Amino acid sequence: MKSILITTILIAILVTPTICNSNTLPKIKVEGKNFVTEAGEVIRLKGVSFSDPDKLEKAGQWNKRYFQEAKNWGCNVVRFAIHPTALNKRGWDAYFKLVDEGVKWAEELEMYVIIDWHSIGNLNTEKWFRPMYNTSWNETVKFWQTVAKRYKGNNTVAVYELYNEPTNDGGKLGEFSWKTWRPTLEKLIDEITPTDDQKVFLVAGMEWGYLLDEVISNPVNRKNVAYCTHPYPQKREKPWEPKWEKDWGHVADKYPILATEFGFMGADERGAHIPCISDESYGEAIIAYFDKKGISYTPWCFDPDWPPTLIKDWNFTPSRQGTFFKTHLQKKN
Repeated sequence: MKSILITTILIAILVTPTICNSNTLPKIKVEGKNFVTEAGEVIRLKGVSFSDPDKLEKAGQWNKRYFQEAKNWGCNVVRFAIHPTALNKRGWDAYFKLVDEGVKWAEELEMYVIIDWHSIGNLNTEKWFRPMYNTSWNETVKFWQTVAKRYKGNNTVAVYELYNEPTNDGGKLGEFSWKTWRPTLEKLIDEITPTDDQKVFLVAGMEWGYLLDEVISNPVNRKNVAYCTHPYPQKREKPWEPKWEKDWGHVADKYPILATEFGFMGADERGAHIPCISDESYGEAIIAYFDKKGISYTPWCFDPDWPPTLIKDWNFTPSRQGTFFKTHLQKKN
């Protein structure tokens, strides 16, 4: 009797699905200019960008309540901003346990996850904007191969945002252009696809992840690629829409775009900085433009400390921009 019980337990353990094989949500892929489900239904991803899971755990906020609040705001996707230095300080095994937890909570609440390698700088020259973004080509490959092995077959983890904000910071970080960046992205995708070729590969543009003006003439030559932009208000002056159309918006007529960072704050708000200073007129303009073009989005940041913030405190009181974006996220369209 005892041996039968042990055998039954072992069989149950072996057949119990792990987080890595979760398929509660339909798989998302790129088809033309859209994200689509396996059934061919067009889906727009609309949610919020989280701060770093390590930062949130240290603040006592990496829990299901945090995810539930995002769901309450109307999100169908959340973005994890994984900083290289946080990953290394905590340790890879311990850090990925946090990511596993987050993926599980997102799945339970029927929200997709964008995993973002949150570095800023020039991956080609391996020079970085600030120490917290320090990484290397080899570490970047290791990160994505680790992610691919862990979340292969997991539909909740839908998007691999390959690199947060490529920049040479006005020439300080070495030569950098779309001509040299595009092959790097293709090389990186080639390091991932032998393990997992079923995710959306999200590619950031030039000028701190903003500019996609060369994509149509010279696209990333790989499958399941989408593009992201970070169209903060002070990247361009009013009128915004013609400049957005020229800089990145026209790409949405051919490929999916996901704006993984944007937002606004008043000049008198804590942490106010360029390029984020604006008001609700920007919010109205950017959301209207996204809706017009069918662009997906996750404004920055669902945290009271990292500006421009969407919340004022850990009671999840919306900030000025949070009040605006929460209203639009909760609209069913």
